[in-house]
Amino acid sequence: MNPLAVLLYHTINDDPPSWVAPFSVSTRTFLGQLDAVVDSGRPIVTASQVVASRRGGPALPPDAVALTFDDGFRDFAHTVAPALAARSLPAALFVTTGALHPHRRSVLGDAPMLSMDDVVCLDQEGIEICSHAHVHEQLDTLPSQRITQELLIPKTILEEALGHAVSLYAYPYGYSSLEVRNQTRHTGYLGAFAVRNAFSPEDDDPYRIARLMVCRDTSPETFASWLSGTGAPTASAHEQPQTMLWRQYRRSRARLHAVRR
Repeated sequence: MNPLAVLLYHTINDDPPSWVAPFSVSTRTFLGQLDAVVDSGRPIVTASQVVASRRGGPALPPDAVALTFDDGFRDFAHTVAPALAARSLPAALFVTTGALHPHRRSVLGDAPMLSMDDVVCLDQEGIEICSHAHVHEQLDTLPSQRITQELLIPKTILEEALGHAVSLYAYPYGYSSLEVRNQTRHTGYLGAFAVRNAFSPEDDDPYRIARLMVCRDTSPETFASWLSGTGAPTASAHEQPQTMLWRQYRRSRARLHAVRR
């Protein structure tokens, strides 16, 4: 049985802004990757199915793949959604509510973004709409009150617009901590996705589910290896020492920046 591959995309764009270009995928490459997913014969599962399985619910089918997209770039509506529909593929869109057009209240750089009307339409078309913060800051460097805001504000905004519960979250930059994960749970989310660039094991933490980020430099060989269950590690159920050291470094930089301001 191959491990679960939760694929993470950002923008599908042939001419992306420079700040997001390393995390973009061209239209041609993306369509080829979707075809490769279909041709692999691996079953495609939803983000909700992934979370349910990691919470002790129904097991996923062997060799499953899940498709996720972060931030809410406008190309999701005119490029990604039609390509998914043409192949009958489910996907989750994690929306940074403060970045939606025309508000632009986030730390993300300038780029064409979806509007809330777009998000509502995508929800009606069957895309699983989930939360990806409001301002898009590194949650594990924030004080407790601001963590709460970055969890609660997007949930409230999306639920009011969509008219139903929004129960899944993706951490900005993939960063979390025990406090962040506990607050995510207490805010009412059923599960949350990180990055970790690894396959998700059956015993993965439902509030730190591992994903594989597809980037501009992800080669066809690497992508094919992911679909064959190789080419990346399987995530540990526990945080690694280097993860905690990196968090301490980023917290120190955040405190220094706050003092300088």
